[in-house]
Amino acid sequence: MQKIFYAFISFFFVLYAESQTAKQKNVLIHTIDSILQSQVKQQFIPGAVVLIKKDGKVVYQQAYGYARMYSNDHQLLAKPEKMQLNTMFDLASLTKVIGTTTAIMYLADRHLLSVNDPVSKYVADFNTPDKKNITIRNLLTHTSGIDEWYPLFYRAHNRQQVFSLIAQLPLRYPISAQRKYSDLGFTILGEIIQVVSGMPFEQFEQEKIFHPLNMYHTTYNPLKTGKFKNFAATSFGNPYEKRMVYDNTLGFTYKEINPQSWNGWRHYVLNGEVNDGNAWYANGGVSGAAGIFSTADDVQKLIDILMNDGKVNGKDFISANTLKTFFTKDAFQNGLGWMMDTNDSFMKHAPEGSFGHTGFTGTSIVVVPQYHTSIILLINRQHMGFLPNGKYYDVTPIRQQIFEAVLNFCR
Repeated sequence: MQKIFYAFISFFFVLYAESQTAKQKNVLIHTIDSILQSQVKQQFIPGAVVLIKKDGKVVYQQAYGYARMYSNDHQLLAKPEKMQLNTMFDLASLTKVIGTTTAIMYLADRHLLSVNDPVSKYVADFNTPDKKNITIRNLLTHTSGIDEWYPLFYRAHNRQQVFSLIAQLPLRYPISAQRKYSDLGFTILGEIIQVVSGMPFEQFEQEKIFHPLNMYHTTYNPLKTGKFKNFAATSFGNPYEKRMVYDNTLGFTYKEINPQSWNGWRHYVLNGEVNDGNAWYANGGVSGAAGIFSTADDVQKLIDILMNDGKVNGKDFISANTLKTFFTKDAFQNGLGWMMDTNDSFMKHAPEGSFGHTGFTGTSIVVVPQYHTSIILLINRQHMGFLPNGKYYDVTPIRQQIFEAVLNFCR
């Protein structure tokens, strides 16, 4: 009789727990819907895709608003293209972690390079007095001292010219002294991957990373493949980078650059073409810093590997030791490639061990291993055009609100 009583009590508590979880899930979904539907309705953003996964199960996945609203002359389309779950986004700087960092992980795991190797071992132009002590680790942690950004397309017209130009530029900061987020540093990582693998960077990514992980909707230059048509449109040309060149108040003025000496700016809505100017104009659409297009589902496949101790179908894809190396915080509270500083606005107050990254087009990832939870939020914010202040709409508050809602659900 006593066993029956305890079985009944246990059954009751299971039902109660499931009921509470269902209620919490409904609250989470309602909160996310309210946030993103409001943003779309008020025309702050065109659209978004969100994917939240916990304990190996999708908690919520939804598409909102529109993938494209404007024509090439920036007039509102009579029939805007709806956002779909399989819409491909220009990942922007998520390229740095989804593509480049993962590739370096792969090579390091197979002892084909070490993150402590000097860059000059692979890129001869770095064998100079000021750069010979820069390591791959420095590039991954943005502590190389290399400038944050430079309009490479004014002086370089192919990848080899790009790599040589970056090597020629004077260091902006002392090596290892501080973290200064650098697109140029990750561009060089792309060259290292080519040198070590012996194949073009994008081919290595496809053959060794994306295809083995069944990421069949992840690629550089998607229009060239002829396979994809469903994209989240971004900006009308490259107006912000043009501002960076012409407007010296943004801090990117270079005495050797005459803004009017180059005029190859695009004048149409970017739809399947990478937004990043250095990637598009100077690198043929392929860079270690930007250029990958993908879907939320494909991004999740890589995140699943990182959350599952680097295993794919029970087999090691990346070893636990390599993952530990990349997800151990440095002096600036970040990992190798991945951001881990819980003071960062998009993952503020995250539990220790959390990691993530953001992209300029409006993309972001946050992973919270403590709760076995990931949040992928893809927004095509640039498609709305500039605000009166000459900037794009800031989606940081959206990221914060959704992240806080997911944390509340997990707790």
